[in-house]
Amino acid sequence: MEKWRLDFPFFNTSLNKQIVYLDNAATTQKPQAVIDAIVHFYTYDNANAGRGIYALGERATILYESARRTVANFISAHDPSEIVFTSGATESINMVAHAWALNNLTAGDEIAVTQLEHHANLLPWQWVAQKTGAHLKHMPLTTQQGDLDYSSLDTIITNKTRLIAVTHVSNALGTTVDINLLTKKAHAVGARILVDASQSIAHRRINIDKLNIDFLAFSAHKMFGPMGIGVLYVKKEVHAQLIPYRLGGGMVYSALSDSATWQPMPHMLEAGTAPLAQAVGLAAAINYLQAINFDQIQEHEAKLCARTINGLSRLPYIHILGPVEQLKKEGHIVAFVVEGMHAHDVAAYLDMYGICVRAGHHCAQPLAHVLGYDASVRVSFSLYSTYAEVNALLNALVELKESGFLKSV
Repeated sequence: MEKWRLDFPFFNTSLNKQIVYLDNAATTQKPQAVIDAIVHFYTYDNANAGRGIYALGERATILYESARRTVANFISAHDPSEIVFTSGATESINMVAHAWALNNLTAGDEIAVTQLEHHANLLPWQWVAQKTGAHLKHMPLTTQQGDLDYSSLDTIITNKTRLIAVTHVSNALGTTVDINLLTKKAHAVGARILVDASQSIAHRRINIDKLNIDFLAFSAHKMFGPMGIGVLYVKKEVHAQLIPYRLGGGMVYSALSDSATWQPMPHMLEAGTAPLAQAVGLAAAINYLQAINFDQIQEHEAKLCARTINGLSRLPYIHILGPVEQLKKEGHIVAFVVEGMHAHDVAAYLDMYGICVRAGHHCAQPLAHVLGYDASVRVSFSLYSTYAEVNALLNALVELKESGFLKSV
C-alpha cells in the first residue's frame, strides 16, 4: 500500500504530510500520472475537439475519442458510442431523466428507487414523476443497518415499472446493492435499469456486459481523475429512444433557420465544448487503476473498515451505522454517530488532529430520516489509506471522552 501512496504527490508534500485524509467517498487524491497527463495536454495538445481542420485540432480530437474508448474498455462496453462524457454523475443521471425518461414515461408508469439513494439519484426522478404523471416507489430497508428488503420487490416492481434507478454502493452507509437481482427483475417486466456507480467504480471491477444494465453513471474525481467530468453509459439498444438533453454546437448534423437534425450517439448528448483535458485525465486515471488488482484494493479497504469498526465498537458513546459484517468483507465506508455530540462538531474536533472526515446527511436526507438520525460522521478509504490513519482516528475518538467536548453519556 505504501507503494501506491507514493504515487500521489498530495501525501508527499510538507504541507500535507500530517493530514489524515479519510474523505475519499467525497473525492480522491490524484496520482502523478493523472496530473502529468493533464499538464501534457495543456502544454502540447490544447485545441478544441471536432472543430479545427488542422493537425493540432485533429490530434486533440484523437485524444478525446481515445479516452472514450479507454472508458468503454474499462467497463466492458460493446461500443464507444455507448459512452457519453458529462460533467459528473449528477449530470449523467439528469441526462437520463431529460433525454430518455421524459420521452418514454407517461401517466401511470412507475419508477422504482431505494431508500439508500443520494439526492442526485432521487430528485431527478421526483421531477420526472411530477412532469409525466408517473408514480415514484421506494424500495424499503429491512433493518437499521441499511439492508434492502429484497422480499418487497414483487410489490415494488410491477408490470407498470418502466425504470429502476439504484445506487451500487450507498454513499452514506456503504451498503452494496444486488444489481444482478434488480436487473433481472427490471428486464422481466420490460423496465430499464440505471445504476449509480459513483461509490463503486474505484473499488471493484464493473463489467457492463455481465451486469446487462441499461444506464451507468459515475464521476471521474471519485476514481483518481479530475473534477468536472463524468460518464454516462447508455446501452446501444436504447439510443433510438433518446432525445437531446442540451442543444448547441457539436451535437448538430444539420441546422436550418427553423429546424435541425442531430448527430448520432454519443455526440447527440454532448453539446458545447468538449472537456478534453478532463477526458485525458480520466483516461490516465483508468490506466492507473488497470495496473492494480481490484481484489487487492477491495481486500485492503475492507481490512481498514474492519479495524475501524472493531475500534469504534469498543467506545460505548459511538453507534456504528450500516451493514457492519458486509463492510468488513467488502466495504470502504464506515459511518457512525457520537452520542451527545453533533456530527459537525465531531468533524471539527477531528480536524484539530488533522483528520478529514465528512459530517452531515451526506446528500441522503430521506435515508437519515428513515434511520432516525440528523447527521452522521463518515469515514471513507481508498487504496492509499493506511492503518496508521485508522489508528489516528481511533486515538482521537478515545480522547474525545476526556476532551470536554462530549456531553455526559
